[in-house]
Amino acid sequence: MASKELKQYTADEVAKHNKPDDLWVIINAKVYNLTRFKDMHPGGASVLHDEDVAGQDATEAFYSLHLTEVLERPQYKRLQIGVVAGEEPTIKSHNIGDLSKVPYGEPTWLTAGYFSPYFSDNHRKFQQEIRKFTDEWITPDAEAREADGKRPSQKYSIRWRNELNIHAMRLGPGKHLKGLNLMNGLVKPEEFDYFHEMIITQELARCNARGYGDGLLGGKVIGLPPVLNFGSDALKAKVVPEVFSAKKFICLAVSEAQAGSDVMGLQTTAVKTEDGKYWIVNGTKKWITNATFADYFTVGCKTEDGFTVMLIERGEGVETRPIKTSYSSAAGTGFITFDNVKVPVENTLGEEGGGIFVMLSNFNHERWVMCCSSARSQRSIVDACLQWSSQRKAFGKPLNSQAVIRHKIAQMISRAESVQNWLENITYQMCNMSYKQQASKLAGQIAFLKSYSTSCAQETARDAVQIFGGRGITQSGMGRLIEHYHRTVPFDALLGGAEDVLSDLGVRQALRAMPEDSRL
Repeated sequence: MASKELKQYTADEVAKHNKPDDLWVIINAKVYNLTRFKDMHPGGASVLHDEDVAGQDATEAFYSLHLTEVLERPQYKRLQIGVVAGEEPTIKSHNIGDLSKVPYGEPTWLTAGYFSPYFSDNHRKFQQEIRKFTDEWITPDAEAREADGKRPSQKYSIRWRNELNIHAMRLGPGKHLKGLNLMNGLVKPEEFDYFHEMIITQELARCNARGYGDGLLGGKVIGLPPVLNFGSDALKAKVVPEVFSAKKFICLAVSEAQAGSDVMGLQTTAVKTEDGKYWIVNGTKKWITNATFADYFTVGCKTEDGFTVMLIERGEGVETRPIKTSYSSAAGTGFITFDNVKVPVENTLGEEGGGIFVMLSNFNHERWVMCCSSARSQRSIVDACLQWSSQRKAFGKPLNSQAVIRHKIAQMISRAESVQNWLENITYQMCNMSYKQQASKLAGQIAFLKSYSTSCAQETARDAVQIFGGRGITQSGMGRLIEHYHRTVPFDALLGGAEDVLSDLGVRQALRAMPEDSRL
């Protein structure tokens, strides 16, 4: 029922309804009849009987305990019986596609009154459409799937395929986009760049559901590029259309119980048959994203010539089972067993024994994507902490009146801004370098950024829990975003390479570039 159809009451009229059997309250200029609801109130009826609540304007009390979205739920919306005469709501509900007006709640380029040398009008229009799609379709599904642990709903994959081609765009610019209709024609394939891809990744990250985010075909983002870049024309012609159309799914399977960052220590073996037409693969893979529902596996194997990568299709001898981790099983994280799996040699990706080059060429983009997601997620936490510290009262004053809280928020903002600005700089370099130049010049930079961004994220998660207190470790209510972030942020610090390993990689890359004639 729209507000204009509701009866108007004065505050004095509402104040008369302050008894247990006749209980009204005002919240944000709206009048609610809680008489029948009081005994179902999750916090107990006594809270509603308080003299500062019953018959009173309980706006401040309500928002100190509840998220804004609570009043939008049908079961609570129907409790509204009127509005306060002459008053307008001061707290606005979130609308699909809205930008946050909280300071630092958006990156600078999306903040009113600020400018950026990197983003065009097309990028801005693109961002608006991606945000609307994410708010309307992805976020509700993310919340449901995080709760039940099921894989992301496939009806969204169909829309991504038929109307938007987001599946293809998540692999970045390239020949694979040729002839595709991107975002209903909003961007031409030849004009699509890494900033467009950054926008997709960062907007999807706003669903704030880490396991679901990886389940949203995160395996494809890292599993399909080796096929695109190193597969035969025949293999690409078969696999790529199936994956882009969401008819089949793919994941990257490298890590094992025995080896993670040390890819040369992998134990899974591939031995050629006597006629040389097939590989026979035996071994296991662990912690593989999307493994439980993947149809194709991009697999790193130990071969006679060293380390070789090949594409294995789900079939006889391939078994997967889920692994329960700190984040939702919507990610499809799994354990894979290969038992005498017969793989055509035509499925070899790159040269035999040249698998390390295939993997290294894939790492830059994988890590860059994770930096995009990490930067956006940190900003969501900054947004939440600024809002909470403003509305939460402690010792009779807003929480942000405490110097220690302001210091924590200052550090959080500094980290989020530095990560985003470094990310934008590297993205600009990617837009102006060939794939070969990126591999040569940006491996160290991206490794440093990945290590720095995930280290910042873990500090921000810890500070956010301190700001939210007990709510920050509760999976529902006001602090659910903080609890989820604090619980799942370690994934980013491990996936794609541990922080220490990547920091060391960055330094080693720098040392290789040291000029021989340089002296103090």
